Amino acid sequence: MSFPAARRDRAQIDLKAVSFRQFVWLWNRSQGLTTPDLHLEIADWLGQRWLAGDRRLLLMVFRNAGKSTLVGIFCAWLLLRDPDLRILVLAAEHELAQKMVRAVKRIVERHPLTRHLVPKRIEQWAGGQFTVDRKLAQRDPSLLARGIGGNLTGSRADIVICDDVEVPNSCGTPAKRAELRERLHEIAYVLVPGGLQLYVGTPHSYYSIYADQPRPEVGEEVSFLHGFERLVIPIIDSAGHSRWPERFRPEDIEEIRRRTGPAKFESQMLLQPRAAEAVRLDPAQLVRYAEPLDHQEGNGEAVLRIAGRRMVSASGFWDPAYGAPGGGDASVIAAVFVDDQGHYWLHGMRYLEHDPSKLGEVDEATQLCAEVARFARALELPAVRVETNGLGRFLPALLRRELGRAGFGCTVIEHVSRTSKDQRILDALDPVLAAGALHVHADVWRTPFIEEMREWRPGRNARDDGLDALSGCLLAEPVRLPRLAGGRRPTWRGGASLTAKADFEL
Repeated sequence: MSFPAARRDRAQIDLKAVSFRQFVWLWNRSQGLTTPDLHLEIADWLGQRWLAGDRRLLLMVFRNAGKSTLVGIFCAWLLLRDPDLRILVLAAEHELAQKMVRAVKRIVERHPLTRHLVPKRIEQWAGGQFTVDRKLAQRDPSLLARGIGGNLTGSRADIVICDDVEVPNSCGTPAKRAELRERLHEIAYVLVPGGLQLYVGTPHSYYSIYADQPRPEVGEEVSFLHGFERLVIPIIDSAGHSRWPERFRPEDIEEIRRRTGPAKFESQMLLQPRAAEAVRLDPAQLVRYAEPLDHQEGNGEAVLRIAGRRMVSASGFWDPAYGAPGGGDASVIAAVFVDDQGHYWLHGMRYLEHDPSKLGEVDEATQLCAEVARFARALELPAVRVETNGLGRFLPALLRRELGRAGFGCTVIEHVSRTSKDQRILDALDPVLAAGALHVHADVWRTPFIEEMREWRPGRNARDDGLDALSGCLLAEPVRLPRLAGGRRPTWRGGASLTAKADFEL
């Protein structure tokens, strides 16, 4: 692509004749970057829709395709064409909206065609909002960042960019989805007549705001963005070829599919919202084994193996409840080990119960913490996460006390769950089941866990306490904390110390 006008003096260029495609190409060239065909396709669509007068647009492109970056460049191009425009950027969080505004600010400062828009007054050039050099004296800045939950009262905009307003935290439950829609309806009070609404994102729910068909079961007669012009670009085309082959090779796409699981891959990369009810947790996808933990120490090194494979990390997760025999939610602790090939081994799961006959001597919470301490010690767990939502608020301190009494140096980590239980279970189990990478010990098959898997459906009131504990383990970062237990005992997670002679003093 050639752009001879870029070599002339800016004053000799008809700025309104510069297409968005050319603007993107020149920006990338000034940054020493090439422009992939995918980005040229998106740039053509955005520029042509704007010039054609289309003012309700939806851009859906697979994750990590650079769509937000392109939309930021689009904002700079719009200000080049008309410096008096007022653009409002909405995102799920205020910080994310600010990120785009800062990006646009840098583009205006550095693009060969927009440097003249930088104002002389520094106070107009802030991080979360800025005002370019323009003729009209307006109260609203040229670009303003807001989180979707922020106050929009009193703001006016010619253009509203909704950049990733739908994320798991804003659509994880029916109540959150309803709140998101209610907040987005307020755009009508901000946008001037004839203004542009541009939605940019990927679906995170079957009931996505981006769905192209209405969902009658939640009262929709038309889709939320009915009447919007759409550009939808999944990561592979109808022939199975990558839409950005220079960056996403077939093996890269397959690795993303394996790592994220079918449900998330379909929604985030193929842009096809998958009904949660269609997801099944099939025990047939589990790999059953019966071998015990093999813990060996020698030469100052400890090694832990299962079925001949060396374990490199482990996580324990306790989803607490009162654990009353025969009733209520179950109090479940699970332990998962990870081997050096990236497979997961659910080696232990215990449905805890307190003994009512001992309540005169030991309260329920202390009984349960003592059981967790014994479980952690038996499985050599370096750490246990305790969900502190609700009942679990006061349990970490009790558990640390019981671990101390047991003489076992296990770290207790307080964990607050911020997504729905159904979403946590899907996010954790869908990838590892699809990959055949979840091994489950025979003892776990004799617990209620397998029945939970067979009976579980998202959104239904079924037992899921074991599933929730397992998802907590799988979603946790590997814990490899040095610990001392009864002296300098070698840890099976590696990190053995090395003593060397030195010819200097400290």
